[in-house]
This record gives sequence, structure tokens and C-alpha cells, in this order.
Amino acid sequence: PLLAGLSAWERRHLQELAILFLHDKTLTGAGGLEIRTDMALVIALQACLPILALGLDWYDDWVQVIVYPAGFLARHSEMDESGVMHEGHRHLDGESWLRGPVVLSWSGAGSAGGLDGTNLVIHEFAHKLDMRNGSANGFPPLHREMDVDSWTQAFSAAFKDFQARLETGAGLPFDNYAAESPAEFFAVSSEVFFEQPDWIRGTYPEVYHQLRRFYRQDPIARR
Repeated sequence: PLLAGLSAWERRHLQELAILFLHDKTLTGAGGLEIRTDMALVIALQACLPILALGLDWYDDWVQVIVYPAGFLARHSEMDESGVMHEGHRHLDGESWLRGPVVLSWSGAGSAGGLDGTNLVIHEFAHKLDMRNGSANGFPPLHREMDVDSWTQAFSAAFKDFQARLETGAGLPFDNYAAESPAEFFAVSSEVFFEQPDWIRGTYPEVYHQLRRFYRQDPIARR
């Protein structure tokens, strides 16, 4: 369903990108998972949708996708306000590493694309786009014709409003995980942009406008 609105040219171009993606990247099964051709295609097609109008060069600084059968435990280090480093583990369905692999769970990746507003693959690959200019912070490298101040104002205002909605118990337009950080807000907004674009345009029209200019796509127009 995620790809149903694409034009004939877009479908052909997406197929070409997916083939190049599978040639350029290494998909590795973990935890006993054997990646079949159909599984690789499902991941590649969803991964290439955000770069449909950008090109595969936007994924050129890393090579591997690691796929677990289901969620996995990831080790994380975090420093508190006192400067003390804390080690711990978190259960994740996906993770993107700076200049490293994208890690996915097949249970999440294989069930995505159903237009429910969530998409693990797009979420993690949006992080990769965000990391093109350093650590993920919700500020990917913008195109020359885009205005930095307009992007910053749109996303800052929306992120602040989203956090306020969460704190007050007001209705949220999409997954509350977006309140974690500006990086997560960008990634969640990106998956909703492609899955349920009306949710964003109806609540944060300026964010929709910025995403439309960044991805150079207009999912609402496809419908």
C-alpha cells in the first residue's frame, strides 16, 4: 500500500534504486535469520523511497544493514549531569549508527508499509539522512534552495508543541516517541510523512512543507 500512489516513472525509478541499493549494500542476517530475496526487496524498496528524488549518493557513507528476527538488546552508555557514565541495555526494533550499519528487526521491517503511520525502515533511514552532516539532531543537510531559518523555526515550534501536548495529555498527531529528541521528531515525522501525510499537514503544515522540500516529494499529491 505504501507504494500504490507512485506514478509509472516513480515505480520504475524506485525499482532501479532498489537494485542498486542491494548491489551497493550488504544485508546480513543476525540471530539465526536467513535473509531471503523477497525480504531483501521489502527492505530495499522502503529504504529507497525517501531518496527517490535524492539519489543513492545520500547513503554512500556506510555499507551494511543488519537484520534480526525480532527486537534486539542494544548496549548504550549515557553520562548524567554529574559526569557519571551509566551503562545499560535497551530493547530496540531498529538502530542507525553514525558511519556504521543500519540495524533492523524483520518483525518490524516486514510488517511496515501498511499506511498505519509507522514505518521502521523509513524511520531508521531518515536517521541516516540526518547523519549526513554529523550526529543525528533533526537537522539534515538541506538543499541550496532551502532556508535554514525556516526549517529551524518550523521544527522547533512543532517539537515544542508536541512535547507540550504530551505533558498536558492533549491529543498527539503521531507516536509519542517523537518527543524523545529533535532527531526522533524528524525520524517519526518522516515515517508519518510517507505513511499518513495528512496527519502532519493537518497539525504541523510548516513541517510538512519543509519535509516536502527536503525529500522533493509530495505524498498527499499522490492521492
